Amino acid sequence: MRVLTTVAELQALADAEHAAGRRVALVPTMGALHAGHLSLVEVARARVDRVWVSTFVNPTQFDDPADLARYPRTPERDLRACREAGVDLVFAPSAAELYPDAADTWVEVGALARPLCGRTRPGHFRGVATVVAKLLLAARPRLAVFGEKDFQQLAVIRRMVRDLLLDVEIVGAPIVREPDGLALSSRNQNLCPESRAQAVVLCRALDRAEAEHRAGETDAGRLLAGVRQEIAKASRAEIDYAELRDPVALEPSPPRLRGPALLALAVFFRCGAAPDAPRVRLIDNRVLRPRRERARREG
Repeated sequence: MRVLTTVAELQALADAEHAAGRRVALVPTMGALHAGHLSLVEVARARVDRVWVSTFVNPTQFDDPADLARYPRTPERDLRACREAGVDLVFAPSAAELYPDAADTWVEVGALARPLCGRTRPGHFRGVATVVAKLLLAARPRLAVFGEKDFQQLAVIRRMVRDLLLDVEIVGAPIVREPDGLALSSRNQNLCPESRAQAVVLCRALDRAEAEHRAGETDAGRLLAGVRQEIAKASRAEIDYAELRDPVALEPSPPRLRGPALLALAVFFRCGAAPDAPRVRLIDNRVLRPRRERARREG
């Protein structure tokens, strides 16, 4: 497995792979790898000849410097995990490599980036879109794989690729969960034991909404009320948002659901009993589908 740190090296290798007729996939990550990331590697491996992983903690997508400082960094463990997973190359650039002095060019996606995380984390998706564009231009992959846990991020990246006419396929991969249902996330490492135990309310809230929807409930207000009631059972949880949105345009769902609806959650969990204790923000989602569409997809 090769490890590269400069864009020039990566682009030269990408040119060589293309000249040899080999298809390359990129799995962009911020390191602190877990089984969810490695599932993206498996999705990529089934489609291409070479799988490359980037491990770059992107400073421009953090609206809170303290959050950036707390983000877990495990470079040696990441390299070991990639080697064991059969990754062909790891790209681990410095911030200065991707953001040279006086860099002043940004990629901004419009409507898709404004609600949900875009509303509560100003500038977040500008940072995401910019760094992903840089990584795609550096690696020149035929496809790139992203997890569906970050549903809005996936939608933003797909729109960016479409609008900028980038020649790369964006593939979404299913959420991977712990045995108790908690979605795998690098941020889970920052949870204290009590908050980790309470974080399962995210999945339980999604399960409750899906069960009620399957039983015939289509009133968006009642579905969201049930979600909030479930999350309220966790004493250290504080809802950032809990919303029902169109899964394509991310516009608000109508008061009564008629088609698929994205149930998107973002919740802070306090890592301590004190009101001012550090908080870890986790996200999760589920697409609620009408009975007819469920039957088609499951049959």
